[in-house]
Amino acid sequence: MRLLIWGAGAIGGTLGAYLARAGHDITFVDRAEEHVAAMNERGLAITGPIAEFTARAPAFTPETLSGRWQKVLLCVKAQDTRKAAQAIAPYLTTNGTIVSVQNGLNELEIAAVVGEKRTMGCFVNFGADYQEPGVILFGGRGAVVVGEIDGHLTPRLEQLHQTLLDFEPKAIMTANIWGFLWSKLAYGAQLFVTALNNESIADALANPDYRKLYVAVAQEVLSVALSQGVTPEAFNGFNPHAFMPDTKIAVSLRSLDDMVAFNRKSAKTHSGIWRDLAIRKRRTEVDAQLGPIVSFGAQSGVPTPLTAKIIEMIHEIENGVRPLQLANLDELKWLLV
Repeated sequence: MRLLIWGAGAIGGTLGAYLARAGHDITFVDRAEEHVAAMNERGLAITGPIAEFTARAPAFTPETLSGRWQKVLLCVKAQDTRKAAQAIAPYLTTNGTIVSVQNGLNELEIAAVVGEKRTMGCFVNFGADYQEPGVILFGGRGAVVVGEIDGHLTPRLEQLHQTLLDFEPKAIMTANIWGFLWSKLAYGAQLFVTALNNESIADALANPDYRKLYVAVAQEVLSVALSQGVTPEAFNGFNPHAFMPDTKIAVSLRSLDDMVAFNRKSAKTHSGIWRDLAIRKRRTEVDAQLGPIVSFGAQSGVPTPLTAKIIEMIHEIENGVRPLQLANLDELKWLLV
């Protein structure tokens, strides 16, 4: 398949490198000039416990790109989705589509720019980190799911699924992509909580002092999902049925145990959110990811105090007025009383 990958960071870089190695016609676009230069000079190096290799594929900045593509994988941060979709539009063929390979409900933003028929969804949960220009750490395998946003199983979906099998042999296609995206939002909200301190994902989710907090956060997000008519889907230890409002705590804790076990296997120990806050010192995706949960909750009459507080705390850390510390989770626990 001929693919344009817009955003060659952790997600896009890993996907593109594997697909290029498998023989697909890959072109990268990234706004980081030093990353583009490194990829063109030395190739894109994938490192980590799964594989060590260097893939060759042409890379461009948005200003230097030319040509048209039928399929574009959009792999930028959620807050950059609308501007990226607008930038991509001139490079799409008449029947071209943009596939959101991101965290959040970005398909809504993309569809607002290019239309629903030219938008596809993709849910991913593998572990990867941008290390330096031209180098990506692929730390652990995870779910890869593709789906049409209207729920139909189409030839173009089957073609994309077959292509992604060259990256993840267990990739699936679904008629319920929104169910996976909302489940990832619930898990993502939990990851934002883990990023409020310096513990690894696995250690944070295993900490007995805060397990009920992680359960409550997921319950809040999935309550909003249910209000939107969404049926959440399971992945990589995250069992949405374990985080429904009336579920017994023992069932919830069992899912947390499974999530801890999944994360223990990955060389990516901390979330990308934590890396943005602690290492890269840049804004996170919190508004783009968790903001819609609060908005949809308000529309449906579902309270979201935990999600709103997480957004507030993340911004305070971004602005340098709140430290990364375990006490942040204690403050969140006060809302459970």
